[in-house]
Amino acid sequence: MKPGTKPKPTHLKLVTGNPGKRSLNRKEAKAKAAIPAPPHHLTADAVEEWNRVATELYNLGILSEIDRAALAAYAMAYGRWVQAERAIAKMAEKDQLTGGLMIKTSNGNAIQNPLVGTANKAAADMMRYAAEFGMTPSARSRIAAQPPEEGADPADRFFA
Repeated sequence: MKPGTKPKPTHLKLVTGNPGKRSLNRKEAKAKAAIPAPPHHLTADAVEEWNRVATELYNLGILSEIDRAALAAYAMAYGRWVQAERAIAKMAEKDQLTGGLMIKTSNGNAIQNPLVGTANKAAADMMRYAAEFGMTPSARSRIAAQPPEEGADPADRFFA
């Protein structure tokens, strides 16, 4: 069975309307905005990307501690993509004809450099994760986020 489209978050239904008149999830989970620490297994390129996007996602009110694994997967895909592209560029310096995109087998046949497939797969993974966080123009058009309120806990309205 083929899965349908991802459900729209309740706060977006409230803002954009609910044309299907489906019941709204009034108990939708909301995570507290936070910047999680990057996992130790990330490569240097992945950590650099983590640091670049984590603050931006936090400022948009999108990032929380629970998102650590998803952001790590995005950062690792980015790191693999960069590493593969660097390796292809290095090979391109020696191979002016194909620019490192093709290699010769032991039989002398030309085939696509496996690094090209690695780079393409990592880029596809990276873009899929980026869309989950609203880091593409089309994904951003579907998000209505509010920056976290400094020092304010939403529960304070009820318990303070």
